[in-house]
Amino acid sequence: MLRLSELQSDILVAGGGMAGVACALAAARCGTEVVLCQDRPVLGGNASSEIRMHAVGADCSGSRGTALETETREGGIIEEIRLENSVHNPQRSASVFDLILYDKCRSEPNITLLLNTAVVGCEMNDGRIMHAISENRSAERGFKISAEIFIDCSGDGGLGVSAGALFREGREASAEFAESIAVEKTDFKRLGSTLMFQARMHDTPMPFTAPAWARKFTEKDLKLRPHADASAAIDTGLEYGYWWIEWGGTLDTIKDNEIIRDELLAIMLGVWDHVKNGGDHGAENWALEWIGFLPGKRESRRFIGQYTLTQNDIMLSRPFEDAIAYGGWPIDIHPAEGVDSPRRQPCTQHRVPGLYDIPLRSCVSDNIDNLMFAGRNISATHVAFASTRVMATAAAVGQGVGTAAAFAVREGIPPARLSAIPELVKAVQQRLLRDDAYLIGISNGDPSDLARIAAVSASSQQPGGPAENVISGRTRAVHGVDGVKSPRVNPGTHRWMSDPAGHLPQWIELRWSEPVDVGRLELIFDTGMHRVLTLTHSDEYAAKMQWGQPQEETVRDYNIEYESGNKWESLVNISDNYLRRRVHVFSEMVSTGAIRIAVTKTNGIDHARICGVRVYGYSDRERC
Repeated sequence: MLRLSELQSDILVAGGGMAGVACALAAARCGTEVVLCQDRPVLGGNASSEIRMHAVGADCSGSRGTALETETREGGIIEEIRLENSVHNPQRSASVFDLILYDKCRSEPNITLLLNTAVVGCEMNDGRIMHAISENRSAERGFKISAEIFIDCSGDGGLGVSAGALFREGREASAEFAESIAVEKTDFKRLGSTLMFQARMHDTPMPFTAPAWARKFTEKDLKLRPHADASAAIDTGLEYGYWWIEWGGTLDTIKDNEIIRDELLAIMLGVWDHVKNGGDHGAENWALEWIGFLPGKRESRRFIGQYTLTQNDIMLSRPFEDAIAYGGWPIDIHPAEGVDSPRRQPCTQHRVPGLYDIPLRSCVSDNIDNLMFAGRNISATHVAFASTRVMATAAAVGQGVGTAAAFAVREGIPPARLSAIPELVKAVQQRLLRDDAYLIGISNGDPSDLARIAAVSASSQQPGGPAENVISGRTRAVHGVDGVKSPRVNPGTHRWMSDPAGHLPQWIELRWSEPVDVGRLELIFDTGMHRVLTLTHSDEYAAKMQWGQPQEETVRDYNIEYESGNKWESLVNISDNYLRRRVHVFSEMVSTGAIRIAVTKTNGIDHARICGVRVYGYSDRERC
């Protein structure tokens, strides 16, 4: 018998993967009360220690990036998590990553975190969800959770389905949305699931005997699937496993998940048996260190929202006035049969020319008044989903959805009405920009930001990084060939860069014609967003990153001062910074004609860089 508790909140988020974590944090930081239900013991979904897939996104694992030209790594909450992980998890531990996500959510006072708690049903009234019913079987507890808005970030969409939300499964015919990449006829095939493994090399030979039920593979079977190679100049990649150990796309990836898991174990151990015993693969001293038992699921249900994102939206980078996030990963199609299709490449990646918008309407149910969604279950065709499904993009969408939900709660309106109120959409977008999310073609237009009316100067500057860039309204460069397409691009580095010849310290100053009251200052630093940065258990992939350290471009030590009469008074002294966004709330309001940020040390480069400065005349925690 479950012990029943009743909980009240503004927003319920179902699912604690990367989309759910970002969604819950964004909504909570906007001042709303959030209950986050996660049906597993850890957060992170496919990125967690239970599955161990690295989170990729619009930067295409760094291949879309060019320094000071194309910075496409997602900002905001996912960037904050990546930077924390890099500095505090140099050993690249999957479990430490679990802890970082847990700490983020547990430390947020507006989040009630319920782990091992699955949403199993809903109570409805007149087309609205009134309560979510959740169960924690291990603790014999049940929860009846009331909220104004319910957000399904569960991937499989259990909350929305129990509410009667419309959804799609499988692949649409090419004619339905005029998609050239789509299949000719509608079917129920989908991308399969994967089990990862990790191995470690020892000083002595490590024999392996496969169980009788393991699959058998030959070199011919794996011809198109790169695996261990004794002649390789670099390591074999066995420390991480193979994403292409994929199967189950011809089945129901929800209802047949146990069958899929069992067969994936047989496939994984069969591949390992081939690597160990099927010829010289340089694996004699390697042994399995960890085996995944939870399939990393790529595709199941996709909700039908107020708008369905399509291949053409992505490939043409169509602008949406209600954009809340962006994508850029290729349209990444896998054969539904997985390894049972040995004559087909394990994936076909259709390059996306530039970054593209993801609209709010694709994250709002078309038939349930107060249901939103984020992650791989947003409203998109199978083809479009093949780009939006990746975890860093899902996290960016999660932050956008959580922010929009918080605004809807504040205004007392259902999510279904949000996109029809242009001024409210613009307010959501401005809040996202303030929180360092990136939106294509949109600049800071916050009338409360006092920095926008200041005159800006600096102790020195480079031709490509003048001081006034810190109030340009944008905080990254995206004008490169793989970035934002014309006419929506705004060229420039969008940061102040001091002259290296001047050495450090260097300062930048904001001065007003009349004294202003300052209670809060927000800074955006350069964190090398043209480079790939994500937790990975692949040694080769990690070698492309500045992992285990702050990013070299980032300001490390700095002082914030204000002008008082004929002298400068110190407000804040910061050392050992590694974050991109820093918010400084002053204990007392300061009346001043000028603010100066003096950079005394970076984490590597020989000059100071600041991408954005905002100044506010209030000091409360946040204004949504």
